[in-house]
Amino acid sequence: MSQNDAFAAAAHLHVLLRRKTGRVTDTEWMVSNPEYARAIVSYARERASEDGHDELLPLADRLESLVIPVRKVDAPVSAPAPLAPAALNARYVGRLRG
Repeated sequence: MSQNDAFAAAAHLHVLLRRKTGRVTDTEWMVSNPEYARAIVSYARERASEDGHDELLPLADRLESLVIPVRKVDAPVSAPAPLAPAALNARYVGRLRG
């Protein structure tokens, strides 16, 4: 994955989400945090399904293919370790305006 390709996909999705839904996103965080990228991809697909914004789908697919790691079918998925209270305050994902 090229960092430039990932930023371009995140920027395009950011612009379209802002125009179509009013949602403000963080492109740099989308590229560097797969959890946040997964949430934005899910939101874009939800808006495409519910509101008919089908032009979001190719951008969501592109971002997903560039940023979100592919899980192997055989690999077990483990839950993330709980965060300490200080780490919870430092988390960025929940602080974005919705």
